[in-house]
Amino acid sequence: MQGRRKKILVMDDEPDILEFLQVILEEEGYAVLTSDKGEFLEQLHNGGLPDLILVDILLSGKDGRAIVRHLKRQEETRHIPVIMVSAHPGAEKTAREAGAEDFLAKPFEIDALLAKVANYL
Repeated sequence: MQGRRKKILVMDDEPDILEFLQVILEEEGYAVLTSDKGEFLEQLHNGGLPDLILVDILLSGKDGRAIVRHLKRQEETRHIPVIMVSAHPGAEKTAREAGAEDFLAKPFEIDALLAKVANYL
């Protein structure tokens, strides 16, 4: 019997990136939720919590690091691994300070992304 598919929440304010990541991750067998707004977090509990969150550091209207800090302060979400992505390679330090488990600089290799995702799932 096959287990439940792992659920990944992808948050980025670039629609093309969201679509690309959704296709790549779904091809790997993951269930993927996407959001271009940080406000999506308030709706997380309705659909069940994801097993992993992939979030851009800079989202329109919200700072991804603030989102990660919020998640890591909440009892029900602090255990969810977060991988932050950014076009600014120097952002890794602040991503980790915010509580992200990992960081990936854009543009990234698909294999590097999939390896990091698999590592946490």
